[in-house]
Amino acid sequence: MARKIVKRKSAGGAAEASLTDRAYGDLEELIVTLKLPPGSAVSEAALSQRLGIGRTPIREALQRLARERLVTILPRRGIIVSEINVKSQLLLLEVRREVERLVARSAARRATPEERARFLEIANGFGKSAKGNDEVSFMRIDREFNELTVVAARNEFAAGAMSLVHSRSRRFWYIHYKQAADMPHAAKLHADVARAIAGQNEKAACAASDRLLDYIEQFTRATVSAEY
Repeated sequence: MARKIVKRKSAGGAAEASLTDRAYGDLEELIVTLKLPPGSAVSEAALSQRLGIGRTPIREALQRLARERLVTILPRRGIIVSEINVKSQLLLLEVRREVERLVARSAARRATPEERARFLEIANGFGKSAKGNDEVSFMRIDREFNELTVVAARNEFAAGAMSLVHSRSRRFWYIHYKQAADMPHAAKLHADVARAIAGQNEKAACAASDRLLDYIEQFTRATVSAEY
């Protein structure tokens, strides 16, 4: 009897965690793709109804998004989708450059054979999304790439730092890429990192990561010229 109770609790906990992950993924995509635009007010109830997910997983997902600074939770006042500015984005890139180099190198060293195979598939996926000029597909595979890289690096402290930058970087990209970005080139740079990790080449992974961040910084600065 005791064992059955434990199993039921474990299954329930896993199901709740799965719903929270789903809520987070759906909400993150809504924010990144501007379906929930910067500065807009949202509520747990409205989001629960929109996504067809209970309020508890929605609340937990919003707390994660708040830690990543994509939303601000105001007690008794609601939830606000965070604004964006270039200065903050450039400061964020300073951190991202250093940590992402470490993550890429560590992933190249520690990725399992299964993870390396998936990195190759992701590299091909970047090319397909660029060829079809499919920005939503590009954003989705980029999120998977970022998540897999962090997992493969097996460094919980680096993972904590990267959780603060990837979603915000994707949203900034989505807002500005049509006016200042070259999607095929960006896709190739991402694919280069993925292939270096798949090949267990730490030096190449670091170099590819630096080239990618060089481009992202150039793109970020170009948005200023494009806006004025």
